[in-house]
Amino acid sequence: MDFFQTTLTSFLGLIPVTLAQSLILAFVVLGIMIPFRMLNFPDLTSEGAFPLGGCVCGVMLAAGVAPFPAVLAALCVGFLAGCCTAFIHLRFRIHTLLAGILMMTMLYSINLRIMGKSNLSVFGSPTLFDNVPFAQPGFPAAKIVVAGLFGLVVFLLLDRFFKTEKGTAVRAVGANPDMAEAQGINVWAATIGGVGLASAFSATGGALMVQSQGFADVNMGIGILINGLAALMIGEAIIGKKTVLRQLLAPFVGAVVYYQLVSLCLAAGMPPPDLKLATGLFVLAMLALPSLKRTRGSAPARETIRE
Repeated sequence: MDFFQTTLTSFLGLIPVTLAQSLILAFVVLGIMIPFRMLNFPDLTSEGAFPLGGCVCGVMLAAGVAPFPAVLAALCVGFLAGCCTAFIHLRFRIHTLLAGILMMTMLYSINLRIMGKSNLSVFGSPTLFDNVPFAQPGFPAAKIVVAGLFGLVVFLLLDRFFKTEKGTAVRAVGANPDMAEAQGINVWAATIGGVGLASAFSATGGALMVQSQGFADVNMGIGILINGLAALMIGEAIIGKKTVLRQLLAPFVGAVVYYQLVSLCLAAGMPPPDLKLATGLFVLAMLALPSLKRTRGSAPARETIRE
């Protein structure tokens, strides 16, 4: 009884912190979902774009630049990184995963060049979380409000965009690029723009995270891809993915639920090094579940045929 009470108390205390973190990292989940679901373009650039945005934002904050222009700069360099990944794939016929790995590897050196060292402290620099009414700067409430508003604006804009002619063209390229090209759609433009947009969101998440935690690090993206994939799987299991609205909503719902599950595991006493193993097993289970359901559903049919 004491164990459950202690776990519940610890979990409730972590909710504001993990909620703020999940709303920020929802941008990375969104950056994973767009190429994966909208464009049928499995991409690993997010793991490099996330620290890229953080490093650019950190350097600009340290130089005295206002926090909002620093986030915009991070968004732009993230967009450029995604465009480069898509260009490598299209121009040189390199598989999407390999193109993402190449870009992610090169971005590590680029991030070191940008900062000049492996990490950079920006404690004391102004952030977007400093001017939230009725919330103390640096506290989770301010981060929840700012990240939530950012997420809401992005969600509404994307929902509107993917219902326009250009947004439909992007989805058509993901569904069938040959048919889309036959209909006069510029496959290169749609692919490069879509992957660039996804990496831009990942870089934005990195910029917000740097302002939240007060430092930038070239290694801050390690493992973020598997966490984002786990969150996406959870969101799609809860919300579904049959409509554009559900596809866009799944990253935000999944990120919130996933990080609450992580905080629950930590509150229950799970060692932090075991979280990666648990996350990997969870993603494996979520990916294998549809196949297991199909196998179970087809078993009676085979037995009937034998009879």
